[in-house]
Amino acid sequence: MTNSLQTVQINLPPDFIDLGRGDPALSLLPLDLLRRGAEVRFAEGDPSFLQYGTEQGDGRFRLALADFLSRGYGLDVRPENLFITNGISNGLDLICTLFTQSGDTIFVEEPSYFLALRIFTDHHLHVVSIDTDENGLIPASLRDHLAESRPKFLYLIPTFQNPTGHTLTQERRDELIQLAREYDFMILADEVYHFLKYTQKPPKPFAAYADDKNVISLGSFSKILAPGLRLGWVQAHPETLKLLVNCGLLDSGGGLNPFTSATVRGAIESGGLDQNIDKLVDVYRERVAFMDSCLRKYLPEFVYSIPRGGYFFWARLPNQLDAAELQKRAEPFRVGLRPGVRFSSRGELRDYIRLCFVFYESEQIEDGVRRLKQCIESSK
Repeated sequence: MTNSLQTVQINLPPDFIDLGRGDPALSLLPLDLLRRGAEVRFAEGDPSFLQYGTEQGDGRFRLALADFLSRGYGLDVRPENLFITNGISNGLDLICTLFTQSGDTIFVEEPSYFLALRIFTDHHLHVVSIDTDENGLIPASLRDHLAESRPKFLYLIPTFQNPTGHTLTQERRDELIQLAREYDFMILADEVYHFLKYTQKPPKPFAAYADDKNVISLGSFSKILAPGLRLGWVQAHPETLKLLVNCGLLDSGGGLNPFTSATVRGAIESGGLDQNIDKLVDVYRERVAFMDSCLRKYLPEFVYSIPRGGYFFWARLPNQLDAAELQKRAEPFRVGLRPGVRFSSRGELRDYIRLCFVFYESEQIEDGVRRLKQCIESSK
């Protein structure tokens, strides 16, 4: 009976600190901002946002979103290049449904977002991973794999990547665009963390190349507003969007999430979204510094780079410890993590872990890192 009443995706037991979870804290979800956005729509007395929505997404919402993105990206974003989704996961699933068939080859980064890998598995796609370093995906590795097979698309998280936190350089972005044109494959750029920058302004997004038929940029409000909205967007060439707009799913159900779009439009037009992002950046910047200080204090043998944006620390364990085994041993210490092997399509990276700094406040972050230290010391 208890499980049937569960509200959120992850239901942790009391006094358990899961440093691996990639969720925003409940205290940082902007309830008042979204309430005001909904009140504005209801006060207008126009019930059209309760009707089946237009397939590409409400035009007024896309106009507001285009204005927000133009300011945030520093480039001209047009509403006709935007298609509204139920978040990036939904966008990925829809693209896989419409642009691929079972057995098709796709390329991903090594490591990559583990739940995107699950979506690709659901579509029975053949996943080939491309090497990365601290500057993102390595073009030479991509060239080597292109000599052997041609992918339908390359999926990557170019800015403050999940799980590594690394950012693809501008030079490499330009080179990937040229390779996509030369070998005729699509780049699916998951740009969910682009606006969460703490110490580094990222290069221009792949959204800047949206007029190129080989590029699809995916964005979401999950990290900058609230994941429960299930609201995001695809930015691409209008010819690319036609296949999405004309699919049977939308023919039957109409555009995705018109009610939520109407609410979020109020948050954008009021300036509340920009203010919310500024608040998150201030909070997360402090938590990055605090988790770094805790890791240096309690686990100085960990090897990692300090994140310049996004959600995660990506740390290498000492003495080739197996992170999956460490995760099991950590449970009695009431602390969680995400082992690196989950982010590898090759079954590698077993001595890496992903730690998230956004969900907990300082006291819990320190307590969690201290528990992790106790777990590691107990097994020596």
